[in-house]
Formats: sequence, C-alpha cells, structure tokens
Amino acid sequence: MHFRTRAIHVGQERDPTTGAVVPPIYVASTFAQPGAGVWGEYDYSRSGNPTRKNFETTIASLEGGLKALAFATGMAATHCASMLLAPGDEIVAGADIYGGTYRLLHKVTARNQVRITLIDSTDLAAVAAAMRPGVKLLWIESPGNPLMSITDIAACAEIAHRHGALLGVDSTFATPALTRPQELGADIVMHSATKYIGGHSDLTGGVLVVRDQELFDRLYFLQNATGAVMGPWESHLCSRGLKTLDLRVREHCRTAQLLAEHLAKHPSVNRVLYPGLPSHPGHELAARQMQVGFGGMLTIEVKGDLAAAKRVCESTKLFQLAVSLGAAESLIEQPATMSHASYDRADRLAHGITDGLVRLSVGLEAFEDLRDDLDQALAG
Repeated sequence: MHFRTRAIHVGQERDPTTGAVVPPIYVASTFAQPGAGVWGEYDYSRSGNPTRKNFETTIASLEGGLKALAFATGMAATHCASMLLAPGDEIVAGADIYGGTYRLLHKVTARNQVRITLIDSTDLAAVAAAMRPGVKLLWIESPGNPLMSITDIAACAEIAHRHGALLGVDSTFATPALTRPQELGADIVMHSATKYIGGHSDLTGGVLVVRDQELFDRLYFLQNATGAVMGPWESHLCSRGLKTLDLRVREHCRTAQLLAEHLAKHPSVNRVLYPGLPSHPGHELAARQMQVGFGGMLTIEVKGDLAAAKRVCESTKLFQLAVSLGAAESLIEQPATMSHASYDRADRLAHGITDGLVRLSVGLEAFEDLRDDLDQALAG
C-alpha cells in the first residue's frame, strides 16, 4: 500500500464488535487477567494500551520500521534513547539540534558520566574523526534546528555502524512523509509527535521507531521502567493526525518554498536558510533524501541585532509568537531567546545560532496572507 493509504488503514482496523471505522479509545488504567500469574496482552496501561498500540503500529509502518514506542513528549523519547548508554560511554551529536536536546545531553545525561561531543554533522570527515572507542550513539537532525542543515543520513549510518555505534535521527522537521531514516540505515528514529504528527497544537507526545527486536526490547524496558508513556487520548489524536499527514506536509512545503523564494529577495533579510533554495549548501542532498518537498520550516537572518529580530517576531499578525512548530497555524520565534536559549551562549554563537535568526513554522494559511504579514513586520 502507498504511504497515505497505510496512514489511514494500518493499525486502524475497524472495531470488530460494533463495526466502528474509528477504533475506540481505551482509557482503562488496568486490565483483568485470565488467572493469577497468567498474563494477557495488556495488564497495565503504563506497560501497554490498545489505543497507544494502534498509533505505534501505524507510525512504525510509515517509517519502514519494525516497532515503535510512544511517549508523553518528544524529550521523554530522546531521554529514553540516551538511557541506552552507561557511565564511560559517549554520545556524538550534531551541533544543529533542538535546544531541549542540547540541554538534556549537557545538563542531564552528562551527569551520569556520559561524555557529550558536538560536531558539524554535515562534515562527514568530522563525524568520522569523532567516532572514538566508547562512542555508542551518533545523534543527528536533518533538517537541523534552527539552521536547516542537511546531514547525509546514509553516510552517517555507515560511519556509526563501522565503529560499532547506533545512529539515532531526530526526524521531527522532516516527518516520514518526507524522509524515512530507517530506509537509509538509521537504528532509531525519533519524532516529537507534538509537531507535524499531531498537527494541530493540541497534544504533546514523542515516538521512537526501531528496526531491530533486541533494540526494541531494551528501549521498551527503559520506557516501562521510567513510565513516560503517551496517554490514550493523545494516542488517538496522533493516529488521527497521521491520516492527513501526507496532505498537510505537501501544503506546508509548497507555501514554505514560496515564502523562502520571496524572502531571499527581501531587502531586510541577510539570508534565508531553507533546503529548497538552490543556494542552500545541502540542497542537492536534500533533493535526494527528502520526498515531495523540503519541509515547512525555514529560518531567516534579519538585518540588525537581537533587538531587530525581536521586533520582527513581535510585529506579525498571522504568525503567532510561540515555540513549537508543525501545526495548522503559522508560528514565529527567536531561537536565541526562545527555542535555543538553553544553549550556553558561547556554544550557541560558535555553532552559528546568531542573534538575528528568526525561525518560521509555515502553517496552512494562504501564501499571500503570510507573505504580506512578514512584509509588514520586516518593514517595521
């Protein structure tokens, strides 16, 4: 079956009792067992829930993976992956990553004597050079956040595996509608389901997809032991979001491409970071690695300082000033003071997250209205 057909039918079979075409939401916290010490498929909703299982089945199919685990948030999913490591191990991560991931790795994971190294993941020589003995996980984002860098996932998988490490990919920006990292060799794919998968700014969630049973078992143990699971209502909303994901992402991409081309010529903009532009250094790789479009996220660097970028963010009418992304409504934010404020300032500047950056999550509004909104904000 094609992608959008699987999104609607796999894991979403009609209810055999009533014939309902939408599976019921199982809010039960516990499930009666056939006998003492005799366990059914479900026993306690932290360990497994039918509604969560439906969503996990669908997203695993869309990613081309074996199985998936759904979490309460994207950070809970990333944290679970990081718990695979033991004291003395090392994580090598791309520098163009979500600020919350930077904070988790440097302020939480590092406390457990796990070494953290940031590298430019677009530089494959730098990736290979960082893979010392003890590196157990290579963690990348493509497109990166907020610089929209494009990393060669297949090449990183080869490098990681050659050195006995796992490759984890935060594919939140791309979604499985655009990029499927497991088809390119990734071991773990993470999504903040809060974003494009949910698609309507009305849930928080995360997911890990894997293609190996032994790795799944290790992650399931950690998830069950720590308990940050996705609830049944959020699982239902994520399943619903997947049904329209392909259609929504295509429209996000179309409008973002038009806005990027418009802003690239704007006198108040120094540069536009969007992989759909031929001027983007990762454009050719993105064209090979991404399907149907280049995503709904773009970053601009406005002329001026931190205050100038702040004024732009505060002057839009349709773009709402808020963190998060991937929803029907367009959002605008300033990475230096919002999504990436958790970066140490020296690290932030060293990795190119300058004060003038403004990140846009392009929604489903008409291009012309979004264009005019940005024009009036930039004019101010």
